[in-house]
Amino acid sequence: MKKIGIITGASSGMGAEFARQLARTNLCQQIWIIARREDKLQALKDEIKAFSQVEIIPLAMDLTGAKGAENFRDYLSKQTDFEIKILVNNAGFGTYGPFEETPVEREMQMLDLNCTSLTGICGYALPYMKKESIIINTSSLAAFMPLGNFAVYAASKAYVLSFSLALAAELKPRGISVTALCPGSVSTEFANVASNGVRKEVKGGLSCQKTVAHCIKRALSGRHTALAFAKWRITAFLSRFVGRYQVADFTYKFNKRPH
Repeated sequence: MKKIGIITGASSGMGAEFARQLARTNLCQQIWIIARREDKLQALKDEIKAFSQVEIIPLAMDLTGAKGAENFRDYLSKQTDFEIKILVNNAGFGTYGPFEETPVEREMQMLDLNCTSLTGICGYALPYMKKESIIINTSSLAAFMPLGNFAVYAASKAYVLSFSLALAAELKPRGISVTALCPGSVSTEFANVASNGVRKEVKGGLSCQKTVAHCIKRALSGRHTALAFAKWRITAFLSRFVGRYQVADFTYKFNKRPH
């Protein structure tokens, strides 16, 4: 039975890095890389072929919302003789700015991708997973506290963290582990999308490669969260002792985000 890995949001950033790093392991014989940008996926496949024998399958697919998750389900149902060894739910995006100044439609699209499709993909993937399979859900350091000027994104990632921890408990008897990746600022395309092109790069972004490598190590060890850098771990820990409204108020007043 063929062991496969599945990575969503794989056209750039952490998703692409997960594909590179997992292709260097012996976890999977085949890796599906899923995103909307077919040209980016093909370029990533060509890049990985230069150093790995793992078969890379690019899938240009819009995963947004219930319909996107159903597209994923339908593709799975057409495959034979395989098990999902690792699922990386990395597709998602953010929006900068106060809630009343951001398009409501964009915020709802974000919830559809960050929460609805992630939930559906986990559900549709589980029948194909066995003992020692792994789920990695990309949450965020923002999951630990409500953030002004980042309200819906932080709330969506709080959902991912809560869901992932509960799912980890439920799947433990089956021997399936779940890890929530909770990065702070990472050098990816995130800021360019979140700011509508106003901020081209993530401010103070840390290493994407180290973030992913640490997450894979934690997931293989059965850990439930992954925060690669000490400053992120300290922030997450200290969030337990600060009033949630006070954090939201402070970030709204003093952590403006271009939009």
